[in-house]
Amino acid sequence: MSPDLPQGRIKRTATALWRQLPFFLWLIALWMLLWGQFTWLAFFTGLVAAIVVTRVFRLPPVELSGRVNLWWGFVFVLEFIVALVQGSLTVAWQVLDFRRQPGAAIIAVQLVTDDDLIMTHTGVTASLIPGSLIVDTDRDRRILYLHVIGVRNDADVVRQRASVLHWEERIVRAVGSRAQLHAMKADAGSRRATLRPGGLT
Repeated sequence: MSPDLPQGRIKRTATALWRQLPFFLWLIALWMLLWGQFTWLAFFTGLVAAIVVTRVFRLPPVELSGRVNLWWGFVFVLEFIVALVQGSLTVAWQVLDFRRQPGAAIIAVQLVTDDDLIMTHTGVTASLIPGSLIVDTDRDRRILYLHVIGVRNDADVVRQRASVLHWEERIVRAVGSRAQLHAMKADAGSRRATLRPGGLT
């Protein structure tokens, strides 16, 4: 047996663990968010749930990009907390405002990136923010369908679509591959071009 074989195996194992670590931590965070508790008990039960999901119910391995940007991850978490508070206050006001109905709509949002994990993270993020909920997905066309309350006109629809695409961008900047990041920047540039005077509408 070659003496460098165990070292190569250890290196491959360490690389695989590093690539799966963000997904593992995301499962724990998702568990805590679903229970609405940020306690040690929620963390440890989430840890157990993540181990069960990844080891007992073994699925095809998730191919992660291997790229993690801590700064954009921090920005995502901070903006998400702000969006949670803002969404809760907005929904509460819509319930208490007896002068008019808040209005609701099913909105289709076509994502930029063609990646199952990014699509899942974007859908979960949009669903966790009060006021919107994923009702269906079209994997082949990269479309998320959301039920959104507080929609009264076309401007509200455009704003909700922009919000979902914003979360997709933040997630790609935090954990997406460089190719996905370039595609996101190119799409953002094309959208800005259409909003300039003389551009397409």
